[in-house]
Amino acid sequence: MAITVHCDIVSAEQEIFSGTVQSLVAAGSYGDLGIMPGHAPLLTTLQPGPVRVVKENGDEEFIFVSGGFLEVQPHRVTVLANTATRAKDLDEEAALKAQEHAKELLANQKPDVDYTRATAELVEAMARLRTIQQFRSHQ
Repeated sequence: MAITVHCDIVSAEQEIFSGTVQSLVAAGSYGDLGIMPGHAPLLTTLQPGPVRVVKENGDEEFIFVSGGFLEVQPHRVTVLANTATRAKDLDEEAALKAQEHAKELLANQKPDVDYTRATAELVEAMARLRTIQQFRSHQ
């Protein structure tokens, strides 16, 4: 039996995952973070991207988060996401359209374009696509 820790992944809309896990990998502010039982306490912000959960039985689940916080305590890992969606529920076509739209906004260089917002939209669309790709490669 693997050593496990309890994990909760929640957003403002819903609790998307709650259970015991062997490990979790998330996109932290300074790169991907791997969390396993016994990890030192930690509080960090999350970037848009996939959260890979290895459940107690070894099954993997991929969840897209648009940002938020990750908290590690001795017996619990909590992801407080701005929004969270299971990878299997992501719409690849919509993510590709959002990516193209953001790229067009950034390329046109019009004075009425909010470049910060366009960049954030591009980053989120690319993170959704990365989540879909990781999910597919582990099926």
